[in-house]
Amino acid sequence: MASKRVPTVTEIGPGTSALHAAFCDYVSRVFTRADFRRWTQWGEWNDDYRTFAVVDDGRVLANASVMRMRLLLEGREVTGYQLGAVGSLPSERGRGLARAVMNAALAHCGDAPVLLFANKSVLEFYPRFGFEPRRQTLFSASHVARPGETAAPQLDVAEADVRARLRMLSDEGLPVTERFGARGTAAIASWYAANGFARPLRALSDDAWVFTEVEGETLFIDDIFARAPFDLRAALPRLIDRPISSIQFGFTPERWWPGAVEAGEDMEADLFVRGVPSPREANLFPVMART
Repeated sequence: MASKRVPTVTEIGPGTSALHAAFCDYVSRVFTRADFRRWTQWGEWNDDYRTFAVVDDGRVLANASVMRMRLLLEGREVTGYQLGAVGSLPSERGRGLARAVMNAALAHCGDAPVLLFANKSVLEFYPRFGFEPRRQTLFSASHVARPGETAAPQLDVAEADVRARLRMLSDEGLPVTERFGARGTAAIASWYAANGFARPLRALSDDAWVFTEVEGETLFIDDIFARAPFDLRAALPRLIDRPISSIQFGFTPERWWPGAVEAGEDMEADLFVRGVPSPREANLFPVMART
């Protein structure tokens, strides 16, 4: 009996622009709410982002993407990777293509820590590659505040100079959490903005930017990009347009709000890890650093 042919996997990086359109088309077909076109046009596809794809006649049939990251694990910075956009076209499923691209992506990662956020329909897929589920915890705080006289201006991530400044703050500034997070995640945050998934970005100063928005009486703070620590509590009146009674954090807020409490498990965050040591305390990987 003839052996089953292993599909050829092609690596696509920032310089493989001839295949960018094919990758973007694949994403729109498999993940109907996601798109990479605008993000790519913005020039945000950098050398940290690689995709491993089965390509046939100019079409991407299956893919596993890899984002190289500067992970923070209990204050220690290590090089790690995060997988995303894993799957295959509906018409190509059952051929082993997803397994082939996963193997290629993981070979690229080597022995480094790897994490991914899975879609609930494929939770049984990733343990086959050595991944294990990891609990994620929500954090909140009861806090009453009213709007101040001067609101922090909103920034437009579509502007190249805003993205450049965001990159600088992300690369050189404080990671939003050191318990389980990452530094240098501006390109991921810009993807959320390019897709319309990000909350407004507001500037408290040139060196302190916050993705945040009020819903009902709750202030959602998804991420903070800052060169140095600042008094978040004192800054809240500039970030709200109506009174609030609580705050929900999109990260572990040990630095920014030490009195925050655990608010249950994040049931939307199906995190899987491989080679990532478990933090000693409850944690939430930043929502705007997830691919």
